[in-house]
Amino acid sequence: MGKLKSRGKKGLSMAGRNAITGYLFILPFIIGFVAFMAYPIYQSIRMAFSTVHMLPLENRFELEWTGLNNLRHIFTVDPDFSRYMVEEIIQMLLLVPAIVIFAFFIAVLLNGKFKGRTFVRAVFFLPVILASGVLVNLETNNSLLDMVSQQIQDANAMRANVTGVLENILASVTGAGVMGDFMDYIFMIINQLYVIAMASGIQILIFLSGLQAISPSIFEASSIEGATSWENFWKITFPMMSPMILVVVVYSVIDFLVRTDSEVMDRVDIAVFRLLEYGRGSAMAWAYFLIIAAILGVVSLIISRMVYYYE
Repeated sequence: MGKLKSRGKKGLSMAGRNAITGYLFILPFIIGFVAFMAYPIYQSIRMAFSTVHMLPLENRFELEWTGLNNLRHIFTVDPDFSRYMVEEIIQMLLLVPAIVIFAFFIAVLLNGKFKGRTFVRAVFFLPVILASGVLVNLETNNSLLDMVSQQIQDANAMRANVTGVLENILASVTGAGVMGDFMDYIFMIINQLYVIAMASGIQILIFLSGLQAISPSIFEASSIEGATSWENFWKITFPMMSPMILVVVVYSVIDFLVRTDSEVMDRVDIAVFRLLEYGRGSAMAWAYFLIIAAILGVVSLIISRMVYYYE
């Protein structure tokens, strides 16, 4: 009773104050979502199950309920949507593991102490800035950059031929079995190294923040006990970074599937803004959203069983 009375005199408990602080922190997002996003999302759901008739003279549109016709059309009639979606998912399954491993490796290196560490960290964060909207347009619609890129490709033609010969030699040595498929995957990752580096900026920061949160006293104690750096990595660093690995995998899957140059996103854009097929475009968007949500659910279920939570 004394504890209850003292708590009543002081007010809310620490957990209650933290909960209120958390709600206040996300309150602007909740207000913005309700004010600007809730109704458009509701309208898009209605459009996904309707045929949209535009009435330009009256500056409005009418919805004719058609049930699952739009979903049947995009999966059974549309020749591109299903194919693009399968290709995107396959590319995601191939590249996301490479992005996570690359980001983790770079974060471990950047967590070390060496001269110029701040500059190197800034260099690895540059892809995030380069991937912003204005610079993406500058990169894709710039004749000077196109000319420089062409000159680089011409200059690297001989080295590309050498690399191709090396790939053929290794492919002939490994054969067409599991080892051959593994080497094909490695060569694919090497060829996509620029894409992987450009997509790893945020992931490196997440891993780096997790590495810096690990207390140095843990490594000092293990070193006193005679543990090597290799043992410290697998017994301390990797288990304690497992929650961050889950976060990075989820982020990487979403970031890859909804990137601006995704063929599925481009197909939705064409259906809605060029062909003015609002119903089918909404059906594509919601079907893609549900598939991404299902993938994230499976990934989270698998990885969460291997996550180590510590106090």
